[in-house]
Amino acid sequence: MAKETHYQTLEIDETATQAEIKRAYRRLAKQFHPDSQTSQASHDRIARINTAYEVIGDPSRRTVYDQQRQGVAAVDPVVSAANRARRTADAQEVYRYAREATQSSEAREDAWLKLVYGPVDRLLGKIMSPLRAEIRKLSADPFDDELMEGFMAYLEQGRTWLGQAQGKFNSMANPASTAGVAADVYHCLGLLEDGLDELDRFTMSYEESYIHTGTELFRRVKQIRAEAKERVKGLV
Repeated sequence: MAKETHYQTLEIDETATQAEIKRAYRRLAKQFHPDSQTSQASHDRIARINTAYEVIGDPSRRTVYDQQRQGVAAVDPVVSAANRARRTADAQEVYRYAREATQSSEAREDAWLKLVYGPVDRLLGKIMSPLRAEIRKLSADPFDDELMEGFMAYLEQGRTWLGQAQGKFNSMANPASTAGVAADVYHCLGLLEDGLDELDRFTMSYEESYIHTGTELFRRVKQIRAEAKERVKGLV
């Protein structure tokens, strides 16, 4: 008997779009998750569903999987943890260079703090502040569609604010004197993106580990954000 494909596990056609894959996964995860308290709840089934989605739910990994099924050699793409480590290394290197000093260095420092750091920090706060309350509301019943939709709306708004923060951060080069602050902010943006990704995975799989990881990433952002504020106090 031929081994079940990931497409068969998710009960979709091999030509399904990524949106269709995501909808199928969420439907099946809700149906078979052990905590759903339904007669169909199954640890074995949800494990196979999770494995299938981890592969074909990611466009790059799906391409690799399809190629392997067709007998084409392919290399698995770098996973999110490696990307996270790379961004951390980038943050340490990108802002280590010294910028050319000018007579207007103090003015440029003041402008960057007001036009870049200030707005970005406020957007970080807007993303982070509601998290605890949103998780508390959802914890009443994660399988309630209305509660889940509210949590997903928060994540969507968070991504919008994150995009605005990233755009603002890239809008002006930081003066050399603010390199440490800029590195902290860069790190915060990367961790927040990862945190939102983890929380989004929970909305699909209902696996508590994603909530714990996302919360921990937000906690780390809070810590680095506080360190950045202390650096700023040292500048003014």
